[in-house]
Amino acid sequence: MNLPVGIMHALADLDFRYCTPIQAEILHKTLKGDDAFGQAQTGTGKTAAFLITILNHFQQNKIKDSRPKGSPRALIVAPTRELVIQIARDAVELAKYYQLNIVTVFGGVDYRRQRKQLTEKPVDIIVATPGRLLDFNRNREINLRRVEILVLDEADRMLDMGFIPDVRRIMRNLPDKSQRQTLLFSATLTNDVKYLGSTWTTDPHVVEIEPEQVAVDTVDQKVYIVTTEQKFALLYNTIISKQMERAIIFCNRRDQARDLVDLLSRYEMSCALLSGDVQQRKRMKVLDNFKAGKIKFMVATDVAGRGIHVEGLNHVINYTLPQDAEDYVHRIGRTGRAGQNGTSISFACENDSHYIPAIEELLGNELICDYPDENLLMEPPPPLLPPKPVERRPVQRNRSRSSRPRRR
Repeated sequence: MNLPVGIMHALADLDFRYCTPIQAEILHKTLKGDDAFGQAQTGTGKTAAFLITILNHFQQNKIKDSRPKGSPRALIVAPTRELVIQIARDAVELAKYYQLNIVTVFGGVDYRRQRKQLTEKPVDIIVATPGRLLDFNRNREINLRRVEILVLDEADRMLDMGFIPDVRRIMRNLPDKSQRQTLLFSATLTNDVKYLGSTWTTDPHVVEIEPEQVAVDTVDQKVYIVTTEQKFALLYNTIISKQMERAIIFCNRRDQARDLVDLLSRYEMSCALLSGDVQQRKRMKVLDNFKAGKIKFMVATDVAGRGIHVEGLNHVINYTLPQDAEDYVHRIGRTGRAGQNGTSISFACENDSHYIPAIEELLGNELICDYPDENLLMEPPPPLLPPKPVERRPVQRNRSRSSRPRRR
């Protein structure tokens, strides 16, 4: 593959030696400027595929004239803040030998700070969630008429989250599809996603990487049959016996995750919560600390199920099995990424074991379910720390009739 030297050096620095299946299937087309429509989960290397395409295009089509501020050459749209942040970090790593301005645009953080990043100098790549991108576009602080490459990542999730009307508005502000290169990625190929792909791309090269390839080939999946009451003992003893240094522990509900963090903390285990209850700035700090090894265990709801890449993560634990089979694949896809091996451990109890058949149907094979050894179910020692006092929130008085609700 004939790539510019700067890209090759960056790939060598990241120890990328071989193409993943989707990279091998798609890059020979996208590097020539063709549109592409790929079915691929996170962890398949698709992010590197579209970033390499963008960087190669920039080097093959250099612009010597000055460009207006707020007018990106490449636009990447993703459904969540976490995925936007991860894509931008990957872009910075791959573009380290080029002087590019890569800007993230998403809600939950200071609008003025993002506006400053957009307007202080020309922007090469914008990575954005749909809502905040439209805010800047409506205020004429972003001009999308000069976009040369558009990437839509996790189109199926944008569909599920109700973002497609926003994406359609974004499309109306872009150059015609015949005047840009469009790359669309989705974890599933539903009829709705196929329709979007045909509408927004021109004669795309279609690549399908089945989800079970991601889950089965690189992840050793273990399922333990337990009762709800046995779950914490199993978790505690698994962590101790395997001498785990780092793991993501998934729960279905926010209160389950919060209670589990409190209990692990009482055993002086380094852990933190990542859920929708946590403010955006704190979530970003938790992720940074977890990636840096300052936190050993991140207890998360499915807010972290997609798009989070943690280098060298060996273990994912499903403390509760997800209700949606696809979420199972997304969760365990945090490990065993890009050809590396990983282990997922799932606890199936009387409340969630009935989700297993749907997971097996999606994977295309049976999961081996075992009863844990007795030593893994031994009662843990008493916690080292007392429980945290329950925080009581002040009761809010009813507003008077004359007061108006605050706008969000």
